Amino acid sequence: MNIQVPLKNHNAKVGLIDVDIHPRPKSLAELKPFMAQKWWDHIQTVGIRRRHGYVKGHPYPKAHPADGQRLDAWTPEGGMPGSSLEFMREQHLDPYGVDVGIMNPLGASGQGEQNRYLSAALCSATNDWQLELWNKHEPRLKASIVVPYEDGEAARAEIRRRAGDKRFAHVLLLSRTAEALGRPRYWPIYEAAVEAGLPIGVHVFGYSGWAATPTGWPSYYIEEMTEHSASTGAFMMSMIMEGLFERFPTLKIVMMEAGFAWIPAFGWRMDRNWKMLKAEVPHLKRAPSEYMREHFWVTTQPMEEPEHPADLVDIMSWIGFDRVMFASDYPHWDYDDAAIGLPANLGAEKRQMIRSGNAQALYGFK
Repeated sequence: MNIQVPLKNHNAKVGLIDVDIHPRPKSLAELKPFMAQKWWDHIQTVGIRRRHGYVKGHPYPKAHPADGQRLDAWTPEGGMPGSSLEFMREQHLDPYGVDVGIMNPLGASGQGEQNRYLSAALCSATNDWQLELWNKHEPRLKASIVVPYEDGEAARAEIRRRAGDKRFAHVLLLSRTAEALGRPRYWPIYEAAVEAGLPIGVHVFGYSGWAATPTGWPSYYIEEMTEHSASTGAFMMSMIMEGLFERFPTLKIVMMEAGFAWIPAFGWRMDRNWKMLKAEVPHLKRAPSEYMREHFWVTTQPMEEPEHPADLVDIMSWIGFDRVMFASDYPHWDYDDAAIGLPANLGAEKRQMIRSGNAQALYGFK
């Protein structure tokens, strides 16, 4: 559900855990205090070089004046949406009574940077920036451990450096990576996350160097937007088929901003093929859908809205009502309103599980 109206006078006061909030620096210079001078000089000389080397603009439509953000989320001073803690409090945290919000920084974070050393430096700077400029002044906002995921060892080192710090909620990856996320090159990340007792949060988008679809580059943004579930399904299947959860049986994966109505059919199809082809993957001890239900959590934004609301509740039931968590995606254009963003026919108990109970159980928030 998309809302584009100011919320400061909203009368909804609800207890809530929001697992997907996007802060952003006012400018790249905000990260400078947390970086070695050599890397700041490198950025000034060479710049940021993502794996989509020819991409100069944002994937959102170029005519969109807010770079894919809510039109009403610009700060009173004219700053970009998500760049002001004060305005985030006024527009989102306070009106809805957000008890805990998880920050997932997407811009200029270093993930997907071609230079792996610069990638590690930017990721580490982003983590310090989250703590110093956001969590320090607003403890309700928990940080993500942003890692240079294309360098498994550097990512593992960053996770271990932050392990035990309760200000971090999960390890943040993006869905479009250089290889499918179940491949062994990424296993050091999962090993470190399990050691630290942290879930892995995988947010859609990312710069992999590959086309967004299996048949090349799409003509329209709507194709890229709709493709999110395909890239998410691909990494989910990769994780299962590579035996990731046999190797790391306590690993937990949170899939953010990819919808979830596609999951039951996807699970049925994997199960059907596994029954005929299981000799190819003897390391799998159970049907693929069983790994799905045990190791994956989903978020409500964006949430499919079928013609018959009961169908959505049936889908949630198949996934598991204890596996669905609320996400607003603040301050993006397809933001979900915390007061009206869940199906009316859920019932009070299931609604509360999705609003806060499931996230509290997963993350251990007190």
